[in-house]
Formats: sequence, structure tokens, C-alpha cells
Amino acid sequence: MELLALLLFVIIFVLILKGYPVAFTLGGVSVLFGMGVAFFAPEHFRMVDFNLLAPRFMGIMNNTVLIAVPLFIFMGIMLEKSGLAESLLETMALLFGKVRGGLAISVVIVGALLAASTGIVGATVVTMGLISLPTMLKRGYQPELATGTIAASGTLGQIIPPSIVLVLLADTINNSSGSSIDAGMMFKAALIPGLLLVAIYILYILIISNIKKELAPAMPDEAIEEFKGKGFGWAVIKAFLLPLLLITAVLGSIFSGAATPTEAAAVGAMGAILLTLIQQKFSLKILQQVMEETTLLTCMVFLILLGATTFSFIFRWLGGDHYLVELITSSNLSPMLFLILVMIAIFIAGFFIDFIEIVFIIVPVVTPVFDAFDMNLLWIGILIAMNLQTSFLTPPFGFSLFYLKGVAPPNITTGHLYRGIIPFIIIQVVFLLLISLFPELVTILV
Repeated sequence: MELLALLLFVIIFVLILKGYPVAFTLGGVSVLFGMGVAFFAPEHFRMVDFNLLAPRFMGIMNNTVLIAVPLFIFMGIMLEKSGLAESLLETMALLFGKVRGGLAISVVIVGALLAASTGIVGATVVTMGLISLPTMLKRGYQPELATGTIAASGTLGQIIPPSIVLVLLADTINNSSGSSIDAGMMFKAALIPGLLLVAIYILYILIISNIKKELAPAMPDEAIEEFKGKGFGWAVIKAFLLPLLLITAVLGSIFSGAATPTEAAAVGAMGAILLTLIQQKFSLKILQQVMEETTLLTCMVFLILLGATTFSFIFRWLGGDHYLVELITSSNLSPMLFLILVMIAIFIAGFFIDFIEIVFIIVPVVTPVFDAFDMNLLWIGILIAMNLQTSFLTPPFGFSLFYLKGVAPPNITTGHLYRGIIPFIIIQVVFLLLISLFPELVTILV
């Protein structure tokens, strides 16, 4: 029976790699597999009760923590419509224009600010691709450096809170281990690693731009003066003040304990509407578009979550979780070696499947083993989140690359994107190793 559980995991993983819909593959195959086992092994029939799935589904729908998911999605999409990203990019380009690689640095900083404001990777990559890529190419930037910087900066929303993946990871880890980790703890733990990653990106751009000066020339003085005009100081204050107010309202309320992540997400959603009003971009049509996109993305996430719950139910009914724990512990595999194997598996899976699928398929399977090893699950969660960030960048199915290719000029090829992202993937892998060696980077604020 335990081997059948592992067989179920392999079948689902293969079917998803072949392109079958994730939610229906997780739920449908699991139910059919459970019914098949009960049919061919009638002595186990009474062990499974599919009626128990309904309370599990209702538990998910009544989970107040998961209400933060649609609220954060709403906040991100509304901010994308507000035009805030455009003003941020223009302002940062002026402030760093005289620095070699300044445009690329401005993209990284804006990516970090948008990550802390929205957390929507696709919207961030598309927005920065449309606005900054033509300017970077016009200023003589190497296409690989320009595209790599935009794609990597757009994925910062995966690790810098408030992040949807951190909310989902906290919920999945809790359900798989019974720990008391919540989304607020994940947000606190991810803040220092996220900011350090931004700093390393900027450091890399400064170094490579000064070693190979032809890759990222500084903006000419006359170009900077052309952009600057009356009211430039107020434009800088306005561009930074608005997103910083929103970030402070959301993260500050969580970190201070004044609000739960769900309540802070509601504050963020309302704040995004107010910022859109201030930017004079709000309308009933915009509101309708934001609500439709939010509903679509939320339904996708929750359908996958329901399918993952069904898979987890059948997998545990077959004894897969206990079998895996016993298999790992009896093989004398050290906790660190098991962690390395899991990180490699997640990294490779990221080449082929989306981060949500990895969270709902792999994480529930390996979390009981980490728990049995008495490892810090909060630290494990941040390591997984950082690893999942690479899934947006790794070809052939890196979604950031798809988003950027869709808005890039015709002369930007897929080869430019693949070559440009390699240094940033290497940076993320090295940084992942750094967090593994120094767990205090994760736990310092918690």
C-alpha cells in the first residue's frame, strides 16, 4: 500500500509534466487511484471514506488566513493599473542615470518596491518590460543584461513580503506538520533574505558594468537634463512616498502585531484603491477589470488547492507519509543531506512546473520528514520559497521569460533571454547556499 502511494505521486508528477491541468489531475487521478485500490484490494475498502473530503474542503474555504490570497492579488492588480510603476521607473532612472549601470539598478530597486507593494510577478515583469527595456536598449545596454535584470527583478515578489507564495507555504507546512507557523512569521523571516538578494543583484550589476563598460553605459548629462523639469523634486517625493506608505501600512501592521496578514491584506487592497484614485487612474471599468482578473487568479489557486487536498488525503490514506518518513530515517540519511536532495528536486522541478504546483505536490510530501528530523520548519519554508523563485527564471518554462518575451521588441530573441538570466540564477543558487549555512539570516526577526 505504501509503495502505491509513491506510485500515485509519480503518476501525477508525470501527467502534470505532460501538460494536463494541474487541479483536475491532482484531484481526479487521486480519487480514481483510491477507488481502484479499494476495488482491487477490498480488504482496504473500509479504510477510505471519501465523505471526509467534504469537511476538508470546507476547512479550506473557511480558512481566514487564505482570504489574504485574493486580497493580495487584488492589491497587486489594482496597483498595476494605477501607473505607479511607470512613475517609479522614470524617477529611479533619473536618480541613477549618471551611475554606470544606473538604469539596471533602478529596475532592481523598482522591482523590489513593486514586490513589497504587489507581489504579482507577471504584472511586474510586463510593466517593467514595456517601460524600461526599450529605454535600456536605446541607451546601449547589452540585451542579455537588460532582459536578465528585468526578469530577475520581476520575481522578487516571490520572496519579498507580502508574497502569495509565503502565505500558501505557511498554510501547507502547517497542514502537513501541525506546526504553529503563520503567514506573519513567514513574512518576518523572508524580509532580510529578500533585501539581501536585492543588494546582491545591485552589487553584481555595479561590478559587471564597471568591468565591461560597454555592457551598461551611463546616461549622458544632456539626456538627464532633458528629462528633468519643473517640479522634479516633488515628482521624486510623490513617486517614493505613495508606495512606501502602502508598504508601511501592510507590513508595518503585520510586524507590529496590530493586524493579522489577512487584515493587513484588506488594508493593502483599500490602500491600492486610494493610490489609484490619487494617480487619477481609477474608474468603474478599471475596478471591473481588476475584480475579474482577481476572481480568475483566485479560482485557479483554490482549484489547485482543493485538488492538492484530495491528493494529500489519498496519499496519507495509503500510508505514503509514514512510509516516506520511515524510509528516510531508516536509511541513515542525515537531515542536511535530505534537505540538499529536496532542494535539488525542487530546483529541477522548477524547470518544468509552476511554483504553486510544487507547493501543493512536493511540500506536503517532504514536510513530515523535516518534522521528524526536528528541523526548523520556518527556515525550511524560506529555503523552499527562495528555491521556488528560480522556477520563474529557469527555461524552458520560466514564466518570467514568457512574460518578457511577449512584450519585448522583435529584435530580442529567446536566446537573449536565456543567456541573460543565467548569472541571476547562479546568484540565487549561491544565495540559497548562504541561507542554508547561516539560518540566523532567516530567524533574526522572528
